[in-house]
Amino acid sequence: MKTPIKTILIHGGWNGHQPTESARLFSDTLSQQGCEVTAYDRLDVLDDLESLQSADLIIPMWTMGTPTSEQISNLVKAVKAGTGLGGFHGGMGDAFRGQIDYEWMVGGHFVGHPHVGPYTVDVQQPQNPIVSMLPQSFEYNSEQYYMLIDPVIEVLADTAYTFEGKTCRMPVIWTKSCGQGRVFYSALGHQMHEFESYTKVFEMTIKGILWAARS
Repeated sequence: MKTPIKTILIHGGWNGHQPTESARLFSDTLSQQGCEVTAYDRLDVLDDLESLQSADLIIPMWTMGTPTSEQISNLVKAVKAGTGLGGFHGGMGDAFRGQIDYEWMVGGHFVGHPHVGPYTVDVQQPQNPIVSMLPQSFEYNSEQYYMLIDPVIEVLADTAYTFEGKTCRMPVIWTKSCGQGRVFYSALGHQMHEFESYTKVFEMTIKGILWAARS
């Protein structure tokens, strides 16, 4: 019998990202994929370093929020020791503002979305199994995240971001390592209806989160 993937899911923070609904959807889907998911709607789970280190996977769904420095330290220590970290949009990319060690571990952090509406996502590594189900180029309608980025991330998909007459390539989906742990992030998924409209994006997000789990 296959050993379940021990998963800690932490949800809360700004309600605009529907953390409770997100937690329910991902808990149900990941449970069907072989995860043993324990969901918490409070940050004190981060006080228990031993529990974090015993997990195979941690999923933050907590936009903004004010954890203690010890809680962030525990989370980073757990990932560096081999626990995977995976998530999406503001629940992971705009969690715990100002916590530099956390932002470095994720590989990027939200700073704005001047454009909200249609934009094009370009898959840069179509052979990578995390994104192989996506079209090589597809239209997406949501907040287009502008993020500060760690240059060592492995970019799986990006977008052309134009602001004040200047255009840059902005990563949208990436992976990276943090010590012995693996990290997956996608900027897509502002609210749950997007995963209903873009079912392949939801499939990709699940696959990426599972990829991050302790192997």
